[in-house]
Amino acid sequence: MKGETAGQMIRRLRQAKHWSQAELAREVCRAAGVQIEQLGRGPVYRWESGRRIPGPWLPFLAKALSVPEGELRRAARVRHDEVAPVSVVDFLPDGDDPFAALAGSPGRRIGVGAVADLEKRVHGLRLADDVLAGGDLIGPALRDLRSAVRLYRDSAHTEDVGRALLRAIGELAQIAGWIASDAGRNDEAERIYRLGLVAADRAGDTTLVGNVLGSLAYQRTNTGDVAAGVAMAEGAVELAGQAPGRARALYLDRVAWAHAKAFDAQSAMRALGEAGEALSRHDVGGDEPAYAYWVNAGELEVMEARVYTELRRPLRAVPLLRKVLAEYDATHLREVALYLSWLAVAYADANEPEEAAATVERLLTLSADLASARTSDRVKVVLASLRRFQDVPEVRTVLEAARG
Repeated sequence: MKGETAGQMIRRLRQAKHWSQAELAREVCRAAGVQIEQLGRGPVYRWESGRRIPGPWLPFLAKALSVPEGELRRAARVRHDEVAPVSVVDFLPDGDDPFAALAGSPGRRIGVGAVADLEKRVHGLRLADDVLAGGDLIGPALRDLRSAVRLYRDSAHTEDVGRALLRAIGELAQIAGWIASDAGRNDEAERIYRLGLVAADRAGDTTLVGNVLGSLAYQRTNTGDVAAGVAMAEGAVELAGQAPGRARALYLDRVAWAHAKAFDAQSAMRALGEAGEALSRHDVGGDEPAYAYWVNAGELEVMEARVYTELRRPLRAVPLLRKVLAEYDATHLREVALYLSWLAVAYADANEPEEAAATVERLLTLSADLASARTSDRVKVVLASLRRFQDVPEVRTVLEAARG
């Protein structure tokens, strides 16, 4: 990557190997023929953050990361202020311009009223997603998106109205991409997110850019491309700039999740802490985007519990998940089912198979008729975590019911 600092290169290569900072430290020590105590995890964090140069560890670091030592040395000579800032273009394929044909041709003239109507449809789709799954909403979502794009292309409008339309298209693409992903149509979701990313960028709405890119990061993280997920999630925070408190907390939550999936506990916990700080600065009367309405302390607790579960720290995850589930709106079936799935895994990791089985039984009941690929995928993960306890009667009963 052109213009990378040594820290950026080290982090990118480490994440590509799905190593935590502690695991990289161990591999560097192995390459150097020394004990891990002679390095530890701290220096890796300082290298990646740009606070220290690898120095005498550089040859062994290059060997551990399978990169030519010369490349790493050249990166070590790049100063942080010489690195090009993150750009939306960094996250688009070469030549990918979803709005190339959308120039706003002469036609029926529209004004702010048409934009207001579109914004209402977008928010209505968000509210519907709270209680319905992706498979139920994908048709209406795609129809609304096509209609919005056609409105922009085929109408005549002022520059201000055009910018407002692009912002609405960006918001609509974000929720439509989320719905497509929940319906199991990940390739289509990625195309929709990229459409929204360009729309938000052309509208000049950096906060919305962060939301769309963060949503794409979340999908990449959950579909196995964790290194890309980390890069996109961190890019979303950087591109969003000084986003309002709720929005920034949401974007940092996605960073935490990506790092947890990369088994980088230190970075995950740091992002969670920053998300909490951002939410604490939320101004109730401030200019928060409408799509951040659901971000609150309870949702941050959910992500904290999910991170703990992913990092195999069930004793911290279980109390948080039980608290959230006791207070959560039961009409949001998909979210309740997903949170039950993490609780079940945490119980299994805590060696509480009977509690895990009871939780899975409830999960299977709630998710039976949900048209959600996310929920289906989580059920598979949960059942796999239970199989090591198949000799426990309660677990055996649940596994047999799931097979049936």
